[in-house]
Amino acid sequence: MLLADLGADVIKVENPTGDPVRKIGPHPDDDAIKSYGGYFQSVNRNKRSLVLNLKTPEGKEDFFELIKQSDAIVENFRAGVMDRLGLSYEIIQAINPAIVYASVRGFGDPRSGETPLNNRPAMDYVVQAMGGLMSITGPQGGPPMKAGPGVGDIFPGAMAAFGVVSALLSAKMTGKGQYVDVAMYDAIVSLNERIVYQYGYTGVTPTSTGNSHPLWSLYNTLPTKDGYICISATFDHEWQTLAKTMGQPELASDPRFATADARLANDQAAIDVVTEWTKTRTRAEIVAALSHLISVGPVQMAHDLFEDPHLRTRNMIVELEHPGSSKKVSVAGTPVRFLGTPIDGHTRAPQLGEHTNEVREQLLSRKERS
Repeated sequence: MLLADLGADVIKVENPTGDPVRKIGPHPDDDAIKSYGGYFQSVNRNKRSLVLNLKTPEGKEDFFELIKQSDAIVENFRAGVMDRLGLSYEIIQAINPAIVYASVRGFGDPRSGETPLNNRPAMDYVVQAMGGLMSITGPQGGPPMKAGPGVGDIFPGAMAAFGVVSALLSAKMTGKGQYVDVAMYDAIVSLNERIVYQYGYTGVTPTSTGNSHPLWSLYNTLPTKDGYICISATFDHEWQTLAKTMGQPELASDPRFATADARLANDQAAIDVVTEWTKTRTRAEIVAALSHLISVGPVQMAHDLFEDPHLRTRNMIVELEHPGSSKKVSVAGTPVRFLGTPIDGHTRAPQLGEHTNEVREQLLSRKERS
């Protein structure tokens, strides 16, 4: 998805029954054909769909022709599936030595580190649990809790895109492609770098701290008259600014709060003092008073995102057509911006096999020219 957003020609190879994610909703209320739902639309925009049965000689022949003319292949089957199909990295690399072959699996591929976990299936929830994310998420003293978004899927995917682009740059310079292996489990451990260095330095296992930070104060989510707001005043000058803005400059020299270490030792007292100020004001009033001085922001919900002019200006809410519906639907945009090569627009996700004939004709044309 990320590479397609940035202009790559991404061809999604599907079997004749299609990606099972197509069946997942939500669907527009007037969707007459239900070719796919919102989840599929969101992560498959800007791609083309090619139907191949890779278990047949004909399907493999078409796939090999595609490999000859492609820069990269990305797959996320369990370890060994592509090998059993006769589509291993070694076979593909022999056909196109410059190709980048990337795998995204739950626990990686034996080629880059064989472990007893390699053959296990995995889902977002599972790698959040195993990678330590759930151990530090949720209320203080409460049970482990997963993150709201599917970071166990999204972050490994972003790392895979980073790896593919890096390998493509190497291939451009050397003429040789290579294997790129991203394990979802590994990616989540890298995302949780804080708990790794904390335990590595202290030998103490971090646990969940709710909305506070174990190393900083004042860094928390506080109630207001109309919701919640996040305020970060961790450094001395930020605390001094916050105290002055609240009309209580004496807090800057209060022994409980005068230094970062003192504030951390008295974090709850600092939270209580600031909460007395925030709960008598709206989020907008607090943002107006502080946002140009320290880091502050309201806790927003989905409908707030749609109303935010900043996100609209930066094309972070993208409207797309949806097959079978007369209505436009919305998905999240890409956060990467280029001044020299701006991202002009997005195309909807493809229907199953929508581009099969088109891709085959292009492959045949290129083959004849070569």
